[in-house]
This record gives sequence, structure tokens and C-alpha cells, in this order.
Amino acid sequence: MSMIHNALSGAIAAQTALNTTSQNIANTATPGYTRQGVLLTSRQALAGGLTAAGNGVQVSSLIRFADNYKSLQMWKAASELGRYDAGQPYLNQLESVMSDDTANINNALDGFFASLNAASVQPDSASLRSQVLTSADTLVKRIASQQQLFTTQHNALNDQRGAAVSQINSYTTDIALLNRQIAAAQAGGLNTSGLLDARDQRIDALASLVGVQVVAQADGTVNVSLNNGQPLVVGNDAAVMSQNNGQLELRFANTTFGVASQGLGGQLGGVIDYEKQVLEPMQTTVKELAAGIGTLFNTQLAAVGGPPLFVLNGSQLELSTTITAGTLAFAAAGEGAGGGGNLSELIKLKDSKITLTQFDAQGNALPPAVPPVQTVLGDIYTQLVGTLGVRSQQNQAAQTTAQTVRDQSQANWASTSGVNTDEEAINLMQYQQMYQANMKVIAAAGKLFDSTLAAF
Repeated sequence: MSMIHNALSGAIAAQTALNTTSQNIANTATPGYTRQGVLLTSRQALAGGLTAAGNGVQVSSLIRFADNYKSLQMWKAASELGRYDAGQPYLNQLESVMSDDTANINNALDGFFASLNAASVQPDSASLRSQVLTSADTLVKRIASQQQLFTTQHNALNDQRGAAVSQINSYTTDIALLNRQIAAAQAGGLNTSGLLDARDQRIDALASLVGVQVVAQADGTVNVSLNNGQPLVVGNDAAVMSQNNGQLELRFANTTFGVASQGLGGQLGGVIDYEKQVLEPMQTTVKELAAGIGTLFNTQLAAVGGPPLFVLNGSQLELSTTITAGTLAFAAAGEGAGGGGNLSELIKLKDSKITLTQFDAQGNALPPAVPPVQTVLGDIYTQLVGTLGVRSQQNQAAQTTAQTVRDQSQANWASTSGVNTDEEAINLMQYQQMYQANMKVIAAAGKLFDSTLAAF
């Protein structure tokens, strides 16, 4: 009887819908889970004329409530947040150390000039001369400590880049494998929702490491590339990223090509941006400050035939091992041993100007200006700390904005793809009633059939 057939198809459809609803409810707290629904379509009558109502109902397919645009926005937000998150801990560390009184180069420089001023009262005093050497040694050690911090951060950044590259390769390999599984399952008519969720989670994690572009293909696969278009995943094939002497490279289809570091996005791009735009310019400025101090003082001491106070060992400023309190050339030419004419000139060096390398916003060194831009010796470190503070505040503001955008994009994604327990509870009641109603139809049809048989 068509009545039983229709009711049976309705009961089967309701059972499928209940199974789908139960799957949604079970995954309410599952990260990245995309809710599903049933697409019901009526079966048209194939015979019976105008009085044939139809052949019941069928579940044409399961619907995966996904919005590609919202997913792309969420991945882009993950990349921006990762970019600003990566550099902030290093900025905080530099701010903390460089502004601390026990590590501040300016304090040591002020202390050094204070000792010179004190010695000017009695230039031949052995104790005051010894204090000058002590304060000079303190200045040298402060600069060395600052440079060591830069080196430590360079090493940490290099380790973080290596870890990010390894993670990127792991995610691209997973995405390529999931592409293969999704294409095969889709070709076989299977539900690929779980595989698609797993792939979306890998893409989201990848996007937090490096900015990506994602393009869906007709066979269910996706192609993933860097922001500049260089491929990371094409179908079933994944590129391999590596570092070669600090230069990023991609190997794809037996071809290796370099990756531009600018505009990478994500944590990898954030690490590179911080190193290029903040750390390296600051390292250069401190190196030039150290060289300037050594050159200014040694030149002034040599003007009266005195030995050098400092030695520049590469980028490292060191106290001369041959200098003693007694050989400090404080006297001017023609003065006796107790004279302080040259000491007065040494004290004036605090107002001397040094030519520093200038950098653009991307951390690229600018060509020397004509006339050159010069900075007063005593102001260099103060300006450096001020610039660092501004850079840190700007990054924090951008980080806060990126976090807000990320939260909003996730909420926007969840409004479409996330499980709503209230909605699922309504669906549960609706499909339960649908199942029960169809079973009643089957029971009624059975009684009619029995009555028909009894009539004969």
C-alpha cells in the first residue's frame, strides 16, 4: 500500500534527521565542529494519475552549515593576531630591561660624566681618577649587557622561526592528505563533513602562523598559498618550507624558490618584522653609540698624547687593558701633571654629536643624508628608549584591535556554523513528532489492511 510506503519513508527520514540532530548535540563543545542538517524532498508519483499524492519523502543530502566567506575572514583575523602577538613579548622584554636603572646605558653614561666632573675638582687625585675608570668600566659593561640581550633575542627569534616553519610544514602536509581523503569520499558519495572540519581547523592553525589565501576547487579540495601567491598546498601536494642562512625557501614540485620576508603575516611574519624593523635597527644604533663613545674619548686623549681609554673589539666596546688611573691624560699640552685642561674637553664630549644610521618603517637603512643627521651623545639612548616605547604601544593597540576582530569573526562564524542547543532541542522535538506521526500512519494502514482482509 502506498500509505504504508509513504509513512515508512517519512519515518526513515525522521530517523536520519534525529541522528543528525543527535550528532550536533553531541558536538556542542567540539572546537571547529560545523553543524549539519537534513535536506528533505518529496518523492513524486510515478503512476496513478491525478489521484496519486506521491511516493513519500527522502533525505536528498545532509547540509553542512558553512560559509566560506566567514571562514576566510576568520583565517585572515588569525593571521593578523598572530603577527602582532609574536613580537609583543620581545618588545616587553626590551622595554623592561632598557628602562631599568640597573641596565640603563644612559644612567651609566651620566655616571661616567659625573665622575669626570668630580675629578675636575682635583685632577691629580688617585681616588677620583680610579672612580673614572670604575664608571667607565660600568658603562662598558652596560653596553655589553644590552648587546648580549640583542644577541639572546636574535637566537630566540631564530628558534621561533624554525619552530614555525616546522609547524607550517606539518599543517600543509595534513591539509594535502585531507584534500586527498575528501576528494575520494566525495567521489564515493560519502559525507565529508568531519574531514572538512578537520581541514578547516588545520587551515586556521596554519593562518595563525603565516598569512594564507585559500581557493576551493570543484572536487572538494582547496589550494592554499602565501599572501604573495606562492603555493603551499595544491590538491594532494604540499610544499616544504625551510630556512637557508636565514632566508626562507619553498620547495614545490622539485623546484626551490625564495620567499620574500615582507608581508608574510602570521607569527612567522611577526617574528621577521620585529627582527627587521625593531631589533636590528636598535642593535645598529647601540653599536654606533658604543663606537662613537670610544672614538670621541680616544681621539681627545690622543690629542695630548695620552693612551686610549676604550678599545672597540668588533661591535663590542671594551675598557683598555693598558690604561691606569695614573696614565689618564687629563692635563692639556703644556700643563703640569695636576692640570685639568684636557679633562674639561672630555667633559664637553657629552654634548658632541654622532652620525647614526637612519631607517625607514620597514627597517631598511636609508642612504646617508647630506648634511648628515646627527644626534647629541647624551640623547641617543633616551631617543632609542622613547622610540621603543612608541613602537610597543602601537603594537599593543594593533594587537588589541586584532584580538577584537578575531573574536568577532569567530562569533560571526559560530552564528552560522556553530551548534545552538536551543535550536537543536526544537529540531529534536520536531523530528520526534514526525517519526511518531508516521508510525501512527503505519499502524492505521495496518488496521485498514486487516479490515480489508476480514471482509473477504
